[in-house]
Amino acid sequence: MAVYNRRVSRRGPVAFRRSPISATSQVENLARQMANQIIRERERAKQRQKLGRIFTNFDPTDDILPNNVEIVTRGLFAGNTGSLTTMFTSSNLSTTQKSYFQEIYSTNDPALSTQANSELSIAYGHYHGSGSKDTTGNMNNDTPSRAIYKQYAQLLLPPNDKKFTFNGIDSEEIYILNFNRARMREKLDPGNFEVTLAQLSGSMNNSTVFNAAHTGSHVRLAGTGHAFQIIDDSSLTSGGSIDEGGLVYNLVSGSIDEGTVIFNAASPVYYGLLYPQHGIAILDGDTLNKTYANGGLNFNSVTASGVQGDNAMKLFTSISSSNDLTPAGMNGGIQARSAEQVKSTYYFVRIKNAEYNYSNNPSFVTGSLGEIYFSTMINDPQVYITTVGLYNRRRELLATAKVSQPLLKNYTREALIKVKLDF
Repeated sequence: MAVYNRRVSRRGPVAFRRSPISATSQVENLARQMANQIIRERERAKQRQKLGRIFTNFDPTDDILPNNVEIVTRGLFAGNTGSLTTMFTSSNLSTTQKSYFQEIYSTNDPALSTQANSELSIAYGHYHGSGSKDTTGNMNNDTPSRAIYKQYAQLLLPPNDKKFTFNGIDSEEIYILNFNRARMREKLDPGNFEVTLAQLSGSMNNSTVFNAAHTGSHVRLAGTGHAFQIIDDSSLTSGGSIDEGGLVYNLVSGSIDEGTVIFNAASPVYYGLLYPQHGIAILDGDTLNKTYANGGLNFNSVTASGVQGDNAMKLFTSISSSNDLTPAGMNGGIQARSAEQVKSTYYFVRIKNAEYNYSNNPSFVTGSLGEIYFSTMINDPQVYITTVGLYNRRRELLATAKVSQPLLKNYTREALIKVKLDF
């Protein structure tokens, strides 16, 4: 029997190598296949456009313009009016409430009319609590005027600053205008704020160190008919100053009735501070107490201890009576506007001639097969665009935009609709 010897190879596994040319060809084939697929999808999309389309995806680069910021202003008072010339105090406040503040309404006293609108509160504050009386019996000098001064100092001043400072001089007595927060929105609009104050009849009482006469309930206007107008100085310092209370502007003598004019701009009379982000104006009681010849309005604030001075009513009387003292064509009282920063996104809805020429409204079709109701619409549809709907990726309706008038749409018409969303 013949025997054949077979030699077995001991080599390891054999590795097969591909040439660089074959690998490149495979990548090119895959790229060509993907490109052909994209082209086919675009062709199918064009065909669908001719048959009608329900949704169109926005191109984030070409169709959406986000984060556009603009400042929107409106009149501060009821009905978006910028002037408050006729005003009323509230009969609904209790005696205790009136010892702290007076609520000012437009239209009427809220006790007499449901149409009355709350516009602002006015108050008087004294660092030592003078000009008001402790009605609680605590005997701890916690009088209304002291509470008011401390409250606004805590709100608006830095922690280590206890007194309001006007043009470098500390003042221990202040008058406050605190505007309705709902009307103010984001802030008062600097440059559109003016308060007109009429001169009062309070004469300086030299018989006592601390005046105890001429309480606010009995104060009257001076017979001379003088009035001062006060505006913020944002036209001189557009950025204002920044402290604990945010933006701060000085209140100086001036007018905005015929364009912003600061009287004696090089050395104006300083009447107070405006905190637009809080909607608060703080007036310097020391300046208001001066005589008219010295830049004041004869307020003669009641500063005796243990006396209910009702000083807030002096400010109300001065403001509410000022409109009758201004020249024709000028407004008295208070002029103010609110301002808010609005962020907008614009969506550009582009509708080409072959798109949206049919409707998915049930009235557009008839029969169980959904045939177009009017045969003339089959090849020459005539529809009207009235509403644009914005949807998310799950095709859930998020917002609708109405066009000002219906837009005719057919194969010969295209449309560009700009939708603006404010945040």
